[in-house]
Order: sequence, then structure tokens, then C-alpha cells
Amino acid sequence: MNHRHTWLALSVSGLALLASAPALAQQALAADATITEEIVVTAQRRSENIRDVPFAVTALGGKTLAAVSAGGGDVLSLSARVPSLQIESSNGRYAPRFYIRGLGNVDFDFNASQPVSVVLDDVVLENVFLKGFPLFDVEQLEVLRGPQGTLFGRNTPAGVVKIDTAKPSDSFGGFGSVAYGNLGAVRAETGVTIPVNDTLSVRVAGLWNHRDDWVNNAYNPSFAGSGDDLGGFDDVAARVHVAFKPTERLSTLLTLQARDYIGTGTLNRANVLTKGSNELNGNFDRDTVYYDGGRNNPQKQHTTSQSLQAAYDFGPVTLTGVVSAYQGRSSGDGDIDGGVASAAATAPYKTPFNSETGTLSSDLDQKTIEVRLASNGDGRFGWQVGAFFWDERFNLVSGTFNGTGGLAPTVIGDVVQRSESWSVFGQANYKVTDALKITGGLRYTEDSRDFSGDRIIPTGSTSTARPLFDVRRSVGDEQVSWDLSALYEVNGDLNVFARVAKGYRGPSLQGRITSSDLITAANSETVMSYEAGLKSRLWEGRARLNATAYYYEVSDPQFTAIGGEGNFNQLINADKGVGYGLEIDGDVYLGAGFSLAGGFAYNHTEIKDKDLLVAFCGANCTVTDPIVTVGTTRRANIDGNPFPQAPKYTANITLNYVHGLRNGTELFASTDWVLQKDFNLFLYESVEFVQDTSFEGGARAGWRDPVKGLEAAVYVRNLTDEANVIGAIDFNNLTAFVNEPRTYGVQVTKRF
Repeated sequence: MNHRHTWLALSVSGLALLASAPALAQQALAADATITEEIVVTAQRRSENIRDVPFAVTALGGKTLAAVSAGGGDVLSLSARVPSLQIESSNGRYAPRFYIRGLGNVDFDFNASQPVSVVLDDVVLENVFLKGFPLFDVEQLEVLRGPQGTLFGRNTPAGVVKIDTAKPSDSFGGFGSVAYGNLGAVRAETGVTIPVNDTLSVRVAGLWNHRDDWVNNAYNPSFAGSGDDLGGFDDVAARVHVAFKPTERLSTLLTLQARDYIGTGTLNRANVLTKGSNELNGNFDRDTVYYDGGRNNPQKQHTTSQSLQAAYDFGPVTLTGVVSAYQGRSSGDGDIDGGVASAAATAPYKTPFNSETGTLSSDLDQKTIEVRLASNGDGRFGWQVGAFFWDERFNLVSGTFNGTGGLAPTVIGDVVQRSESWSVFGQANYKVTDALKITGGLRYTEDSRDFSGDRIIPTGSTSTARPLFDVRRSVGDEQVSWDLSALYEVNGDLNVFARVAKGYRGPSLQGRITSSDLITAANSETVMSYEAGLKSRLWEGRARLNATAYYYEVSDPQFTAIGGEGNFNQLINADKGVGYGLEIDGDVYLGAGFSLAGGFAYNHTEIKDKDLLVAFCGANCTVTDPIVTVGTTRRANIDGNPFPQAPKYTANITLNYVHGLRNGTELFASTDWVLQKDFNLFLYESVEFVQDTSFEGGARAGWRDPVKGLEAAVYVRNLTDEANVIGAIDFNNLTAFVNEPRTYGVQVTKRF
């Protein structure tokens, strides 16, 4: 049995232990019993116990997020830490792609539409450009699974990742944390609340996340360094919250944020897969690449934002308004083929031809306005209504290069995309009895998106002359989203629920202007989702167990056909897609200082369209789909295939131990593991690009003084130094990219 199968067996055993652990907890001595804390979420724009939310939601606390990020990890490290959540990226650390229950979008372009919305402090981060904003000083992260269109807008048919940072309070307090590790890693984070007077309080937070270059470009063209050329980054971010409450009824919160990031983009690695196998071969060397283009894959990004929230309590109702603006710019370059096409190049890094592309500049301007009026109190009838407006202008100037380190692009594409959306919405709930609550919601949305692109051949280019062109296209739609749910309180510790919801993703546009004048469009997709489950607190509060079964059907699902021999990136609609599965999560106190938490999800997804054909990798790989010849080209029929980047199984498990010392201090240790199994990287299926089992584990141990707020720990992430394939490039050769390396170090934290 290899180590991957061993981990799978251990993970199943651990989840079985989680399911049976409450019985073990029952045997624990009463004096040793520990009550699990109640979890309060704002998944329905109100603060409520997580058991009272009539759909699947999981919450992660700020301490959990900080622990998994200690070695420099970004938002990708949260993948699979919540049932049915997948996160990946081929754009380094600043453009992650989110998937929930298999629904997502593999499109790597910054103007791509995503069916998972990220909401940071009540502000929608619509563009993937913004979704990589680093997580620091976070109070809680909630993952809302299933369509959330009633309260959170148009592009939420898969769900919402909702992030709430720490806000100012009435008392002085905060923390500071510094971690230092291998690869020259330093992560310093702080958050401090400063009360100015009885009505004004400020929260200041900051992050510095650094790693040295540690990967050698062994081809060593003129733009390479002396050995450690790639892999490093500097990510600096800051946030200021200013809370002002001049009266008991009026409260405001001004938030200012900024981020400066410079680092290395995704490291594509040529020839690390062998035809007929999905395992990394002997060409893979985590510390070495061979690039003749890309200028060592540099990336830069700068973002700023401003938001103002104001709430006025009229007594029976509260009026809330949120106004925000985000600005950003970025640039980057990449050796996409991951190797060298020179006639003198040899294996293991030779590629058939060069492919180097770069973002010369990208500029983003997003504005949102939201107004909500909500009832107050805990009466039998509650409601909220609102209106939302979103406006985005995105300008992307990209270039292709000759792939041999030339400084001037051979082709430049200039894209401008303007998007607008407005909606009105409402939700109401009614307690039919003390035990039964019915909730329903409705949202009307209008969308428009305009795309224009220009191709430019720079003066003096030696490339084959192409005519200049100016292409334009517009799409728009209007849709109604809704949901209806019932929650029944069986007793004080057990709630059961059922929900039906319709979600909506607006129409999309895409164009690779540097290589084609073709702009592709995808019609709106709609999702009908059905789910039922239970949320329980067991054994006098020593355990929690939640379970959800779901089924959904997508009409006109939007997919992006990426790669193939022609290196396409085109939007398509399938006739239909379906998904169904089971999700379980929970935690339990085992006794003697041990506690266990974990989650598991089974997700089945399937494309249903007998006539849907896509380009594939040609002779480089082993396609298992039926092949259809169209004219002079061959295409793969993808009917029946799973959605891309949709693992059939995900699992996570964390074991904690705390041992109290006589002086009131504590020793602690924890280990955490995540697993993704059986997922496809592309729309078509081939032996090389269907992944079996990927997993990662980490550990942390140390000492803390709860009274003085001191903590010192050692940590290791990717404990077994797994090299998991998380994406691939298929148009050129068998190129892939992998997860983060093993990191380890020490961390010191002071809370006050």
C-alpha cells in the first residue's frame, strides 16, 4: 500500500472516529468535560446561532486561519478545509479560483466570471483580481454552500465565502504575531484596537508576508540570476477600521485597505508528466526549472479600497447602507510552456515551441452600493428588503513574446470590459410554531457587460504581420432568484432543515485578443438546488455533528474550454449539468485534553450534453473520451464527464491536545490533514490529467500562558513534502504545476 492509499485509509478511519467520538466523549470523566463553544454566524445578514441557519454553512475562526498560514500560505491553503470547498490558481498568489460542490470556473483570465462570490466585510469582491486579498486579522470566515442569490447577489449559484475581519471594540486590545521559517520566510501580523473616546474607536491591522527566492532557473538565459531566482514574494497589506457611534441609534464604520505584492507567479514545469500516467516523473525537481522566457515569472499587484457602512436603529427596524470602492493594478509575465524550445535544448526540459505571455498592465475600478431595511427583535415574523448596485471597469493590456527573453512583445492585446448590475431583494421568515420556522426570499437582477478589444502589432515586430482589429460585443440579462426553506427544532440540541433555491450567474464574455479576434459569450446559467440536513449539539454540548444531502441541476452551465492543440480559451454553454452529494462536519471533545474536528464530502458532478465537443491535447496525452472529427480537426465529446476541478471526495481532520500545567500555563499540540480525491483538470478526460489522491498535513506544538497572552510554537506545513499536481498546461507538452513545498519554523504571539 503506497503512502497515498495509507492516508486515504487513515482519513476514513479518522472520520469514522469523528462519527463515533461522541460515544467516547460520553465515557469521559465529568470533571474533564469541556463544552464546545456556540458558533454565531451572519450567513443571513443577521447574527444567529449556526444551528438556526436553514442551509449548509461552516465557520472557521481566525486562530485556525492563522495557524495554517504560518509558513506563508495564502488563501489556497483553505482548500478542502471545509466540505465541498476547492480553491486553486494558475496565477500565483493574486487570482484564486473558488469551487463549491463542484461549481466553479477554471478560466485564468482576470475578467472571468465566477459562480462563488467572496464577500469581505459586507463588500462583494466580484473580480478574481480581488479575491486573493490576503487574510489577516480575521474574526471569522464562513462558507455558505448552495445558491445564495437572495441576499448576496447574482454570481452566487455555487455559494459564498464570507470573511469578517476584527472590528473596533470599546476596550484597548490586540495581538502581534511573528513567524520565522525555512526558505527565509517571515510572516508578521498585528491587529490593535484603540478607543479614542466613548463614541470613536479605531482598529489598525497589518501583515508582512515574505519568502526568499529558492528555485533555480537552471537554463540561465540573460535574465536569470545566480541560483536562487524564483519562488520568493513580499506581500504587505494594511487595514484601518474607524468606528463612530455618536448616538445609541446611529453607528458608522469607515474601512481603508491597501495591498502591495511583488513575487513569483505560478511555476509551470515542462515534461514532468509522462504519457499514460498522471504521476510526476523523474523530471520533476521542486527546486529547479528551465525557462527561456517569462523573465522568471514576475508578478506585481497593488490594490486599495474604501468603504463606509452606516446603520440607524429606528426601533422596529434598522436601515443599513454600504458604499465601497476598490482600485487595483497589476502586471506579470510567465514562461507558459515551462521549458526551452531552442534547437540545442534537450530533455528533460525541451518543448516543441515557446509560449510566453505577460500582463503588461491591468487596471480595475469597482464600485458598489447596497441599502437594506430589516426588522428588529425575535418576534414570529422577521423580514429584510434591499437594493444593490455594482459597477466595474476593467482594462487589461497583455502581450505575447518570442519566448527567448526578448524584451519587446510581438503582439499586444488591449481589452476593456465594463459591467453593471442592479437588483432589489427581500427575505422574510415566520415562526409557524415555536419549533417550525419558514424562510423565503426573492431577488430581481439586471445585468449588462460590454467587451471591446484591440490588437496591436508593435513597430519593428518580426512576427508574421496580422491586420489590426477592433472587436466589440455586449451581453445582458434579467433574472429572478429565490429560495424557500424550513427549519424544525426537534429539541434544544437538534435542528433539521430543508431548502430549495434557484441561483443565477450572469452572462459572460471572453476574448484572447493577442491570438484571435474571436470573442466568445456564455448565456446566463441558472441552478435549481435541493438540500436537507441536520445540525446537532450532542452529549451535553461536548460534540457537534452536522450533515447535509443535496442535489442540484444547472441549466446552460457556463464552462471555459482551455488549452488543446490550438491553445484556446473560449466560453461555452452545456445543455445541462447535475450534481449531488453528502457533506458531514463536526467536532468533539474526547477527554484528557484531546479534541477532534473534521469534515467529509462526497460530490458527484456530471456534464449532460451529447453534442458538446472541445479541443484536447492531441498526441501528447491519452484521451479516454470519444473522439469526433470535425472538418480537419479532432474534438473530444465530454458528455458524462465531471466538472473540472471538482473532487469526488474531500476530507479534513484536525486533532488537538492541551495539557494544563500547575502554574496555569498550557502545553499544546495539533495536527491537521486535508484530502482531495478523484478530480479532472480539464473538461475532457485523459489519463494524465485525472488526479487520484492529493493530500497535505501540518502540525503545530508549543506553550502558552492564557493570562499573559503569550504563546510560542513550532510549526510545519506540508509535513510530508507532498508534490500534488494542482493544474496543467496541455497545448504544448505535458506541463504541470504543483502545491507549496514543505515549510517549517517558529512562531511567537502576544495578545493583550
